[in-house]
This record gives sequence, C-alpha cells and structure tokens, in this order.
Amino acid sequence: MDAEFIDLTPENIEDEHLCCIIRTKKGHPGIEAKRAWLRERLGEGHVFCKLNVKGCAFIEYAPLETAFVPIEGENYLYIYCLWVQGAPKGQGFGRRLMESCLEDARARGRSGVCMLGAEKQKAWLSDQSFARKFGFQPVDTAGEYTLLALSLDGTVPRFSDGARRMAVDAPGLVVYYSDQCPFIPGRVDKLREYCDAHDIPAQFIHVDSAEKARALPCVFNNWAVFYDGRFRTVNQIDGAALERLRRR
Repeated sequence: MDAEFIDLTPENIEDEHLCCIIRTKKGHPGIEAKRAWLRERLGEGHVFCKLNVKGCAFIEYAPLETAFVPIEGENYLYIYCLWVQGAPKGQGFGRRLMESCLEDARARGRSGVCMLGAEKQKAWLSDQSFARKFGFQPVDTAGEYTLLALSLDGTVPRFSDGARRMAVDAPGLVVYYSDQCPFIPGRVDKLREYCDAHDIPAQFIHVDSAEKARALPCVFNNWAVFYDGRFRTVNQIDGAALERLRRR
C-alpha cells in the first residue's frame, strides 16, 4: 500500500473522516463533537495526521501547554492517541506516524514528546511498549499510571500535584470526560442510562478546557472514572465494567 499522509486543517476538516468511527451517510454525535473540538484546537498547534485511506491509521498530538491533561512541563508535545487498526495494521504505518511526530518536535525546537502510560497497558491508551522502542522512558508516576517522555534537551515533564490525589468527595460514579475521543458521547449516554436504571448515583463532568483538565484530581487522557471517591481507570467503561468496579 502506497503511503500518503495528510494533516487535518481548517480547510479540509469538514470533508475528511476522523479514522476511529467512519460514517458516510448518517451523522454521528461523537464524530461531530470531535470535529467541533478539533476546529478549536487546530489553531493551538494541535496535529491530527492520518494515512490517506478509508481506515484507521493516525496520530494525534498537541503542545503540552494547550493539551487537555494535568501534566506540567515546558515546550513539550503530548501524544493523545496513536492508533493503527484493520487493513493498515502491520505495514509500518505506526512507526512512520511516530517518526513524523518526533521529526515535528525536532524541527520546531521542542524539548521532547510525552504520553500517558500505566504499569499494565490500558485498553484506551496508546501502546507504551511501542513508544519505548523510540526511546520513551518513565519520568513520573501517579498511582499505577506512568508519564512516558522522550526528552530532546534533558528536561522532563511531570504530573501536576492535583493529579496525584486520585480521589474525589462524592458517592457512586463520577466520570470526567472531554470531546477528544468520538466514542465518548455514546459511552456517556449508555452509562447514564445504566446508572438511572440501577439507581446508581452518577455525575458526568464535561472537561471543556485545558484549564479544567490541568486542575483534575487524577491522570487524564480524555476520560477518567471514580467510584465511591476512589479513582479507578482511564478506560472507557460500560455497565458490565461498572459492576466489576463496584465489586472491588
């Protein structure tokens, strides 16, 4: 497969698909929410680079100063997502996408690139073992979560002090979420319905600015789950997963 990569821009964002969920005829609330979110982010230096096929092969990253994460550091890029799935998988596109991000960081004189990992790989985080092949190393921890970074000048980022709290003063389910991932609106709707049907106290808190994200009491990539005051996971969960959390 010939590889042609394109960046989303204000000029093409209305016409290009967003890789994760591809719709041709029907609109999709998650895609439209993500598209609106991206429109605001592109002017901040946010990058969405994808393989020019009708499939899933892309990397998404942003300047750490404007990223929706509780991470402190200067002049870094933050990788939200690097995902290759389906037909493009196994053809070296993930490597090329990561290399494009690192080349961008060097060309712009960035101090490095960072991303969120965990002691045990989480389903909704980019593959940290893959990132390590490029030289990413753990530079900070918060609970079982790890901040991985590839430093280009010897400096390293860190989790905010608030992110280490991993606790809230609220019963039942608390979910913080942003519009960065197009799967999220559907997850929120289904979880809200499940909690209503099973009389589970629940709060769904929309993180709609980088300032709110930096003030969160936990690590965050676009989704964070608390139950009975304790932080549980960054994985997007359904009703069955919620029941497993409740039994712990």
